[in-house]
Amino acid sequence: MKRVVLALVVAWVGLVGAWAQDLTALARLDPAASHVRDQGTGVEVRLAISQPVPWRVRVLDAPPRLVMDFREVDWAGLEGMARDGGRVTGLRAGVFRPGWSRLVMDLGQPMLVVRADMQTEAGAVVQVVLEPATAEAFAAKAAEPEPEGWALPKPVALQPVPPRGEGPLMVVLDPGHGGIDPGAERDGTSEAKLMMIFARTLKEVLLRDGGFEVVLTREEDVFVPLETRISMAHQAGAQVFLSLHADALAEGEAVGATVYTLADEASDKASATLAERHNRDDLLAGVDLAQQDDLVVQVLMDMARTETMPRTDRLADSLVQAIKGAGIKMHRRPRQEGAFSVLKSPDIPAVLLELGFLSSAGDMARLSDTEWRQKMAVALRDGLKAWAAEDAARAALP
Repeated sequence: MKRVVLALVVAWVGLVGAWAQDLTALARLDPAASHVRDQGTGVEVRLAISQPVPWRVRVLDAPPRLVMDFREVDWAGLEGMARDGGRVTGLRAGVFRPGWSRLVMDLGQPMLVVRADMQTEAGAVVQVVLEPATAEAFAAKAAEPEPEGWALPKPVALQPVPPRGEGPLMVVLDPGHGGIDPGAERDGTSEAKLMMIFARTLKEVLLRDGGFEVVLTREEDVFVPLETRISMAHQAGAQVFLSLHADALAEGEAVGATVYTLADEASDKASATLAERHNRDDLLAGVDLAQQDDLVVQVLMDMARTETMPRTDRLADSLVQAIKGAGIKMHRRPRQEGAFSVLKSPDIPAVLLELGFLSSAGDMARLSDTEWRQKMAVALRDGLKAWAAEDAARAALP
């Protein structure tokens, strides 16, 4: 089903440039399907990208320009995009802060946005229509203050992590996808919705036990950037990070739950990637990296990961054993590895759990069943408790 997402048309004074940085892109521009076209009375901007991402648009003055911010788009090929007429005199794009890219169009005359939307079907198409305006009207729109709630949230103080085995186990549950990113979809149901439902079930089971504290990276159907999910885990003082998913495969057959850990080849690059994408105050809990150079940051993160990865492997094994012990269907290869961004925190044991596959009718039925979700939640609780007990015992060894 086609979805149309309207962008907020706002003004934001100030332009920050960082055009030379590289992106780890969530979406890619299709230059052949994109254009800037003079329509006589105005200008139509059409941007075809590989998948929907959050975005916003505004105008800035002195000189007049249109500014569009996107949640990580790779703009390779932008220079080859079709552009006619003389009303857009310049075009450039790049990173303006970690996780966000910016497209700037220099305008030959004052023009205001009269339409801005994103159509999502087999990718995404952003359409913006501009029409001429007076210099006074343009300046007034460009000078409007940033809307309330638009700015990035203020940093949150990191919570201290208690010694292993002391107090309740702080578990951060990460329901995958959300908002503009629904994940896999089948029969009108999205992965994002199913994972939100399961996360609430698991949270209730864990809290009822009394041996856990639980934080969710999202409490509703909203988009949360990947690096923000890791930051939230650090802010909560997480001792375990569990990312919840239910993928779909276009080809082949896959059935049952799978537990993923970070692959060795992925972890080799994780330190550099995280250092580029995160604020350095939340890369490692309790360690101030703000004034350290990249090499020092990577060494410290690699040291943390050396200790954390064996704990993560034992966590994954414990969850697999508990799920199998509960008689729950698992994939023929229940333990796998992958380069998942949400698993790259160097100092928090983190696994990604594919509860099933929406492409499997059997898995879809199980994921939609209240009793099955409860049974899986209890199995995960038991796996977490067994791991925590072993982890504490190992920590007490001389």
